[in-house]
Amino acid sequence: MTTISFETPDQPDVISLIAELDDCLYALYPADCVYALDIASLVQPNILFAVARDSAGAALGCGAMVLTPEYGEVKRMYVRPAGRGRGLSHRLLDVLEGEAAQRGCTRFMLETGPASVEALAVYAKRGYTVRGPYGDYRDDPLSVFMEKATL
Repeated sequence: MTTISFETPDQPDVISLIAELDDCLYALYPADCVYALDIASLVQPNILFAVARDSAGAALGCGAMVLTPEYGEVKRMYVRPAGRGRGLSHRLLDVLEGEAAQRGCTRFMLETGPASVEALAVYAKRGYTVRGPYGDYRDDPLSVFMEKATL
């Protein structure tokens, strides 16, 4: 049985999980095109951070939602290869979007890259549509910006 709960990211097994995500991102994109939040940023009070764990308690995946007055931004979504194919990314998004909605958030945004094919497919299935840059992002051929409104 896999569980998903809100946790702090500054735990050794979660730090390792995020390091795996970073390795994947830096293998696909140049460093100046990776807009990852570090552990210190992920512990801020406006950030929801969820961890998926297997029945033994091992971290299989994670995701974050940065809450701003205008929207929630999906960040740090990752499921280890051993946890893929079980719908964990959808479940992580359910938890993050659900809690953000409880806090009044009705619009979700994200930035990913064109080489992240699996992620793009998940987000499209979840109702996210491609849009232009938002916030402080600049237009970049190595960025895909997406949005989902719940109202």
